Amino acid sequence: MDPFDAGAGGLLKQPKSVWATAGASVVAFMGIGLVDPILPSIASGLNASASQVSLLFTSYFLITAIAMLVTGFVSSRVGGKKTLLLGLALVVVFAGLSGTSGSVGELVGFRAGWGLGNALFVSTALAVIVGAAAGGSAAAILLYESALGLGMACGPLLGALLGDASWRYPFFGTAFLMAVGFLCIAVFLREQPKPAHKTSLLDPVKALGHGGLASAAVSAFFYNYTFFTVLAFTPFVLNMSPYRSGAVFFAWGVLLAVFSVIVAPRLQKRFGSLKVLGGSLVLLAADVLVLGYGDHATAVVCTILSGAFIGVNNTVYTELALGVSDAPRPVASAGYNFVRWFAAAAAPFFAPKIEEWTDLHIPFVVAAVTAVLGAVVVVVRRKALTSPQALDSARAGGTPTAEEREPRHATEDSVTVVAT
Repeated sequence: MDPFDAGAGGLLKQPKSVWATAGASVVAFMGIGLVDPILPSIASGLNASASQVSLLFTSYFLITAIAMLVTGFVSSRVGGKKTLLLGLALVVVFAGLSGTSGSVGELVGFRAGWGLGNALFVSTALAVIVGAAAGGSAAAILLYESALGLGMACGPLLGALLGDASWRYPFFGTAFLMAVGFLCIAVFLREQPKPAHKTSLLDPVKALGHGGLASAAVSAFFYNYTFFTVLAFTPFVLNMSPYRSGAVFFAWGVLLAVFSVIVAPRLQKRFGSLKVLGGSLVLLAADVLVLGYGDHATAVVCTILSGAFIGVNNTVYTELALGVSDAPRPVASAGYNFVRWFAAAAAPFFAPKIEEWTDLHIPFVVAAVTAVLGAVVVVVRRKALTSPQALDSARAGGTPTAEEREPRHATEDSVTVVAT
């Protein structure tokens, strides 16, 4: 079935609960790239260095990574809806407080609280969308990736539009939008029955004992270092006004969305997931290397172009994480994200430090190397990674091979959705 078919079970024909969750997810992902165009403005306004301001990403993703061990524990005890609302409430509070910060230390601390709320929301939102979406898990993943792409595209744009007046306004704007998302979830998503099995704090770590999931997580760790070097460090390299920087990252986000939702599935159907992932990682490595050594115009073009490779990678990694092991989706997702988000916390901290220790080019050399390492893991561990839910065969309409197991956890989501 074509997930883009607007008929029964198509991507566009979804319950209100799915659209409400997806809409709030867009705003949640906006919060990641929101600060990109205003990083130089924040540094100037708070008399902070580039490495200090980059800690806005580090604190956010460090807490997000650790919180991945908590999200399943919470949602399996209080239910998906309450977990979503708790996450949204925390984001509203800490995003608003971020706008009142008087020092970079305060802002870094508030971003950490924001990261906790975002972790509770985003990890549960994926399970909610997968469980409630019409058209099966393939359509649900595409819908989730659409929300991610749209949010990543619109975040820098909102940051530029509001940040041109003051670096504080984007934080207040996000708090307002997340409050709207809170109301939508409260109205359109019905109360959910508590799952039969409660998730422990260590279940995500135990899930990483599966070789395929661990391989996907390690490869994604290396990839995420590259991803967030581009996202968190490049704005300082480009050194543009909020409007121009916002326009660059808006174009970057558009490519991310298009390649994630439209191009990646078609490439996977034709070439297979692992070949697409390995090739995209190598191309991303080449792109960031040229970005680091090119002139300003070249850096702008390569920054935008990286969105295409990042979009492809995001889709393939998400599918691998959800399908490569026998663990329930929320548990597998939590374990996978627990590993990969540490790289998202490391890159914004180390990239400007590496520049201080060496020169402007070396952070991008390191980012290129980590992308290649991600591809190496895919190649070396391909046997462990080619036993997911017959993702490639399913897309091609074929029969799973001996190495491609049938899905064993399609109905095991710990978050069960009652759609309105």
